[in-house]
Amino acid sequence: MPSVGQSALPVLPPDKEDAMTVEIALVLAILVAAVLLFVTEWLRMDVTALLVLASLPVLGLISPVQALSGFSNAAVVTVWAMFIISGGLTRTGVANIVGQQMMRLAGSGELRLVAVIMITAATMSAFMNNVGVAAMLLPVVISIARNTRRPPSRLLMPLAYGSLLGGLTTLIGTPPNILVSDALRDYGLPPFRLFDFTPIGGSIMLAGIAFVAMAGRYVLPARDPMEETARRHRDFRDLYELSERLFVLHLHSGNPLAGRTLADSRLGAALRLNVLAVIRNGRLHPAPGPDTVLLPDDRLLVQGRPDRPIEFRERRLVTIESDSLHVEEMIAHRIEMAAARVAEASSFAGKTIYQADIRRKLGINVLAVRRNGIATHTGLQDIVLQPGDVLLLQGPRERWESLTASADIDSIQPVAIHEAAEDFRLQESFFALGIPDGSSLAGKSLEQSWLGDGFDLTVMGILRNDEECFMPKPDEILHAGDILVVKGDMESMLVLRGLQDLGIESQQHPALSDLESELVGMSEIMLSPETTLEGKTLRELHFREKYGLTVLAIWRRGRAYRSGLRDTALRFGDFILLYGPREKLKVLSREPDFLVLSETEREPLRLDKASVSVGIMAVILLPVLMGWLPISIAAVIGALLMVLTRCLTMEEAYRYIEWPAVFLIAGMLPLGIAMEQTGAAVFLAEKVISLVGGFGPRAVIAGIFILTSIATQIIPTAALVVLMAPIAINTAIDLDISPLTLMMTVAMAASASFSSPVSHPANVLVMGPGGYRFADYLKLGLPLTLLILVLVVALVPIFWPLHP
Repeated sequence: MPSVGQSALPVLPPDKEDAMTVEIALVLAILVAAVLLFVTEWLRMDVTALLVLASLPVLGLISPVQALSGFSNAAVVTVWAMFIISGGLTRTGVANIVGQQMMRLAGSGELRLVAVIMITAATMSAFMNNVGVAAMLLPVVISIARNTRRPPSRLLMPLAYGSLLGGLTTLIGTPPNILVSDALRDYGLPPFRLFDFTPIGGSIMLAGIAFVAMAGRYVLPARDPMEETARRHRDFRDLYELSERLFVLHLHSGNPLAGRTLADSRLGAALRLNVLAVIRNGRLHPAPGPDTVLLPDDRLLVQGRPDRPIEFRERRLVTIESDSLHVEEMIAHRIEMAAARVAEASSFAGKTIYQADIRRKLGINVLAVRRNGIATHTGLQDIVLQPGDVLLLQGPRERWESLTASADIDSIQPVAIHEAAEDFRLQESFFALGIPDGSSLAGKSLEQSWLGDGFDLTVMGILRNDEECFMPKPDEILHAGDILVVKGDMESMLVLRGLQDLGIESQQHPALSDLESELVGMSEIMLSPETTLEGKTLRELHFREKYGLTVLAIWRRGRAYRSGLRDTALRFGDFILLYGPREKLKVLSREPDFLVLSETEREPLRLDKASVSVGIMAVILLPVLMGWLPISIAAVIGALLMVLTRCLTMEEAYRYIEWPAVFLIAGMLPLGIAMEQTGAAVFLAEKVISLVGGFGPRAVIAGIFILTSIATQIIPTAALVVLMAPIAINTAIDLDISPLTLMMTVAMAASASFSSPVSHPANVLVMGPGGYRFADYLKLGLPLTLLILVLVVALVPIFWPLHP
């Protein structure tokens, strides 16, 4: 598209109209590379867009000013401002009010349910962000499904599709509409106004809703991810089958765990148990914190697998052998150590030792960390490294010496055992453990054992049949009779003895309902559409420490996972069941990464501001309708009014802006400029004309629609519109038809993201809760897309004539 300030259609030199030039080849190469990165997701989409932005001026295809023009583009301003306005409507409870009305009107018949849900979502999406609408209505629709005893899969895909169809109806309904209108303005053509999309978009919306409600719903799966358990239970808490994993542990008098906190007891780390309550003197104390001190005769209501504490109690796992070995003398002669300082630009900075995975990647143990003169040698896995930290490393000399050539370490010095003992406080931290006959550790690898994760012990060597193996690999198999040379805290051995002495009671435990009160409760959450936490584990997030809540279970693709959660990577669409203080659950609801599904635990809405936010929306639409203000300025004014009237705070306003989408659009807009200036847009337009131009204008409309709708399955819609706009406009010019016709076609096709779960965030949002598979989107989405294609080819030339 033209450079900043250009208002007339450009006239290309003859040599750029007929053949591919070097500039065209470079632009097309960047285009192909961007598409490849979008499809493979090797990089985040916003990072890909910024790479495109940076490469264009470097190659001389556009000027630096043009490369940065996207950030001041009216479309980008409109998009982020509308995110804030949508957030204001959300925080003031407008969506909840509409949702309550939806539940009242929905009834119980499936046809009516689907129609009401889609109409509600579509109406809201005409003026709000469609992903936000889907996220806000998701808990409401799930509740409707449960109350009407219908599988969520019958209702959630209509919710997502309704939000997408509603975005077609107005200029502010979806970013592609804003971008299409702004592209017309950049070419000196009249931009689309607020309701110019309504005739064609409204027709498609009504036809789409009628199709799904009357015919399409029959291809929806009758699949409930929680169906089997839902038939047996009445409450969502029972769907996770927590009662099957509840039992009581007893701290007998003299147990070494008495006097220690729950965090120090290692019940979670070693036994993989969640302590839900402490029963003391006949009273139930639910949701104890990590600093709760255990007392003799306490009974602990725990959730987890009982086989682990049974194994600890009935089988002798290890013996302490330090009396028979001169451990420190052996270490001094056979194990080499070094002190390494973390560099300023180190890739380790900001990561925990667990995340940096130093042991696996480099074959080196981290024995201690010294920061500001204070040494730490316990709990190392969860220490977040900082530049300037000094690490005590143990391993083969050649491995830690190789670090000197990397950017991660700026200095490294060998350290003798007596120096390490003095500088890093390692006295009495080396000892030996034996693996007796019958130990459950025999036959397991070091990685599978509980030594490191459960008790923060580092196995530095193994003595087996008079043979020594120092720096054993994680997959080294342990055998009965092995002597393990370990570094750790002897206090861990007392904790181990305490865990082995725990009694398991067979008497009936308190019911789940007894664990909840006005102050303590359970709640379901999901990752939000804007989350940055997908793929991360609860351990990496320090979830328990950060939020003060216990993760009881994760529901994923039809089954509940109740063990091993600490190292389970979170996925978009997971249901996560939490337990803890309700105040902390409400604090969690303010986090942009999570969507709290339990209404009572959500952050209180500013319902008294609902009429104000709706009024602001009406106020900014009026000058746009009258032509007094461009939509970009009106949107900024609306966003400002939302903050000034305290419909939302400035911090919340920043949170509601989908920054990746903003950077995606701003980064890809310069590629549209380059396509136009180099002639790449004309070159591609000629290819389109050569394929379908001979069949007439309606065939061109169909061709543009098909090309755009297929591309939406692999390319973010905002980026796609930026790429298709110059092609559509140049195709229209070459065929002597109205550019408005083809640009309206691009807008309709870009939002027809129905055939794939990954083609739009709204589709991904409902995939997990609905238990959908990829084929389910094809079964309903493909016929719906074909219906829209027919309507676009038939109606666009009527509402937007080919020859005005």
